[in-house]
Amino acid sequence: MLKSLNKTLLGAALIGASFASHAFAETTINALFMAQAAYSEADVRAMTDAFSKANPDIKVNLEFVPYEGLHDKTVLAQGSGGGYDVVLFDVIWPAEYATNKVLVDVSSRVSDDMKKGVLPGAWTTVQYDGKYYGMPWILDTKYLFYNKEILEKAGIKTPPKTWDELNEQAKIIKDKGLLATPIAWSWSQAEAAICDYTTLVSAYKGDFLKDGKPDFQNGGGLDALKYMVDSYKSGLTNPNSKEFLEEDVRKVFENGDAAFALNWTYMYNMANDPKDSKVAGKVGVVPAPGVAGKSEASAVNGSMGLGITTASKHPDEAWKYITFMTSQATQNQYAKLSLPIWASSYSDPAVTKGQEELIAAAKVGLAAMYPRPTTPKYQELSTALQQAIQESLLGQSSPEDALKSAADNSGL
Repeated sequence: MLKSLNKTLLGAALIGASFASHAFAETTINALFMAQAAYSEADVRAMTDAFSKANPDIKVNLEFVPYEGLHDKTVLAQGSGGGYDVVLFDVIWPAEYATNKVLVDVSSRVSDDMKKGVLPGAWTTVQYDGKYYGMPWILDTKYLFYNKEILEKAGIKTPPKTWDELNEQAKIIKDKGLLATPIAWSWSQAEAAICDYTTLVSAYKGDFLKDGKPDFQNGGGLDALKYMVDSYKSGLTNPNSKEFLEEDVRKVFENGDAAFALNWTYMYNMANDPKDSKVAGKVGVVPAPGVAGKSEASAVNGSMGLGITTASKHPDEAWKYITFMTSQATQNQYAKLSLPIWASSYSDPAVTKGQEELIAAAKVGLAAMYPRPTTPKYQELSTALQQAIQESLLGQSSPEDALKSAADNSGL
């Protein structure tokens, strides 16, 4: 009798142990993020903790690297046959990652509700050749910032709606002696210049590539560089713009030395902080202007996405994590740090409160985001274009010749 009871208890214990083991079995996924972004490391950890509470059977190991190391870390991990399940990637990498089979095509996982709910321009962050390679996550574009006080002193009632109007208003400010060089840009020989150039290409309705071959040396691409050169030579643009990165532009604007500046979202809150900025409370922001008869606004896609690597052994769990991180609920909660990818979020008072002016600009700018050249040879092409812009600004080459040379040296 005792032996029989012991056997029964032992059997029950084994079944219970088996059930407990099954119920609490954890799948571990590894995710790679960058150490600097719209979301801080602490924010990403907080989001991930919330995911883990909702999904106790999935453990997420987080790793953070500087932006400069993100691309190589992702690619090298693939080569070693292990590494990451989820990776953060820049908008300029999907072509390379798709071609070299770094990221999984998740087109079948993207629902119709996702397609309808996310801002159209945001999707260009993760698409290549008609396929989806992840979900957009960090949304960013360049806006036109302006100094309200300077425009008021110049008798200008509304900020410019076209790039020609920008020059006209800058000339009024210059002629009235309010500022010697009213416009600041990020035109250093770096990726920053390509972002400004892309904004103008989008305004002029240009194409970087046609049938896989360079086309920026024609039409809107050429018009964009001509505009940059004319603005530089006119004396309306700060001559140091040819050496400026975005942080330089921010400092010049915050010091009150620019009436207009093209920069990313982050400058809005920083320039409005009286601790560091002389222009706090005087900062205006609108979408980057358009070109009469061609466009009403212009915008470059400076966004980032989250994707599943082809090396992942847990793609279902990885996708569950990605959809949580990019969900409207998560994004709305952190909307003061990075604007959401979801169109309807911009009508939510919890998201818009305190940043109404930025939201109004974002509604237009984020929907109009234009991608930089979509090619696996992006780095080579970008370097050639950076050189062409610099040579044109310095008068070493005409925009026509510089862009033709860039097209010849683009590797395409």
